[in-house]
Amino acid sequence: MELAFEGRKISGSLRGPPSKSHTHRAFFMASLSPGETVVRDPLMAQDTLSTLEAMRAMGADAQLEDGSVRIHGHPLRAPSQTIDVGNSGTTLRILAGIASSLKEKVSLTGDPSIQKRPMGPLLNALRDLGASCESRSGFPPISVQGPLRGGEVGINGNMSSQFISSLLMAAPLAGRDVDISVLGRMVSRPYVDVTLDMMRRFGLKIDNEGTSFHVRHGQSYHSKDYTVPGDFSSAAFPMAAAALAGEVTVMGLDMQDPQGDKAMLDILRQMGADVRVDPGSVTISQSSLEGVDVDMGDIPDLFPITAVLAATAAGESRLFGAPQLRFKESDRIQHTVAMLHNLGADVTETDDGCIIRGVARLRGGWVDPVDDHRLMMAAAVASLASEEPVAVKDAECHSVSYPSFLQDMRSIGLRWRELS
Repeated sequence: MELAFEGRKISGSLRGPPSKSHTHRAFFMASLSPGETVVRDPLMAQDTLSTLEAMRAMGADAQLEDGSVRIHGHPLRAPSQTIDVGNSGTTLRILAGIASSLKEKVSLTGDPSIQKRPMGPLLNALRDLGASCESRSGFPPISVQGPLRGGEVGINGNMSSQFISSLLMAAPLAGRDVDISVLGRMVSRPYVDVTLDMMRRFGLKIDNEGTSFHVRHGQSYHSKDYTVPGDFSSAAFPMAAAALAGEVTVMGLDMQDPQGDKAMLDILRQMGADVRVDPGSVTISQSSLEGVDVDMGDIPDLFPITAVLAATAAGESRLFGAPQLRFKESDRIQHTVAMLHNLGADVTETDDGCIIRGVARLRGGWVDPVDDHRLMMAAAVASLASEEPVAVKDAECHSVSYPSFLQDMRSIGLRWRELS
């Protein structure tokens, strides 16, 4: 599906979608918990459904109800068939750790994009903890087989926080205590904090000092009712749209949640947008934007939309500190820069981000988001700063993380029409 987006003034309010990161983790932890867990307000998108189907294949009983998922955890088993995680890197990586606790082999694969996602550091760490692992030179398809012995393990933190979250969530299933040391800089630390917070909510005790973690063996996940909070990563798109072309209130956001992408509010403030935070909602109003320097290391999912904001901000912006962006659904640095070039921005790619010199308006044009949901949504928002429409190929890929994106954006005034 190819869509053409046309910018104009926007206004209104919408409810931000539920958090993808929290939904993944809630489905995993509920499946590991004996008894019944009700996950309320989950994000029902392609990626999170991959997690739910994977856990069903491994023995969990999950029933969809109106606005919730009721999950009965059972002892996990290795399925007879390979589990296909689709496009979900979170499913692949966290499931690899959990599956390594089973005595039978579990095989995992995914779509062509997933098969380019590196797994070597995680598989090496699981081997150090006693599991057997096979892969295609460190890339999917992979197979893992336990039991997970436990012990001490070190892992570099500069590629993906999902590796650390996977080890943490699998650690209570090991035969003895697990000590995890993250070597070097830990990128995307807030996602690890979300994992720790949710593990504690599901009854686990984890000792954490800096980048070292101690998880005692013999602990069990405990069933509980859990409500998924709103997703700041997805809410960043209507927020950015408001900063470019109007005023929008996004409801359903919890400012106390440890999501790192709350940083979008600080970025918008630094750039000069009017940001008002009320209980349960955030209102963003358009203003003249100024260039900004942002370390994206902990907030890589905000890179494409922050780059769009910087494209027409006065002066120079420098987005840096996130080399791990090259190992996302796409090489997000390369393809974000290519997208902005196509639309008329003045942008230079760097090893860990980009440098953007703001122009008065973008030109508009055609964008191939390379099946990357965050690039597609960033391109749609870019139309609000463009003289001509922005045509986006394969626009349906937004459903990976934000199924209601098109409807939500239309409700606040973004215009789009189908080209094919």
